[in-house]
Amino acid sequence: MRRTTRRTPDGTRRGRRRLVRGAVLACVLALAPATWLHTSTAGSLRTTADVPARDVAVVFGAGLWKGRPTPYLAHRLDAAAELYRTGKVKVVLVTGDNGRVEYDEPDAMRAYLVEQGVPTTRVVSDHAGFDTWDSCVRAKRIFGVDRAVLVTQDFHIRRAVALCRAAGVDSYGVGVGEPRDAVWYQGQVRELAAAGKAAADVVLRPDPTFLGHREPGVAQALAAADRPAAD
Repeated sequence: MRRTTRRTPDGTRRGRRRLVRGAVLACVLALAPATWLHTSTAGSLRTTADVPARDVAVVFGAGLWKGRPTPYLAHRLDAAAELYRTGKVKVVLVTGDNGRVEYDEPDAMRAYLVEQGVPTTRVVSDHAGFDTWDSCVRAKRIFGVDRAVLVTQDFHIRRAVALCRAAGVDSYGVGVGEPRDAVWYQGQVRELAAAGKAAADVVLRPDPTFLGHREPGVAQALAAADRPAAD
């Protein structure tokens, strides 16, 4: 008995090739924003010890628990307090969500920094930093920040630097390291999705959720920092 070989129709093979090509293209497009973040921020990430001095540190919000900074946010603020104590920055701009009366990230961040020894006159609050792009644009357009050290977790710092640079803030980033726990891995996964939004923000340059009028807080804090101490 002769064994017959079933041949796959050419149309089916072409369909499979198209499917594979489509899957490869989808992966490339999905990873392109994350690749852009890594390449565009090369050489911009430092530690609290070797970051160049800047007048202003910008600390991004990361949630509250019972009115206090979450551990991740506290670690960001600890790094900013160290930058202040070592003279790397003169003023800290804390930016976060105050979209509800009962939820005020910036004031909780300010209180924590004061507990760590940063004078309250050296801490400026941005109450409309609803996301990273909003915080960066407002730092430039509302608070007049031209150069800054950005402080956030290591998985978020590249996006923060890229967006602040796109907003006109010459930035270096200090990425706070964390144990590789479930929260850290969630942050890494979230950044893959957020990279796409970051790329769209850079291209489209939307206004922040709330822009408002120019605020003199950073300029006033820097002027106070530059005044000679009273005898």
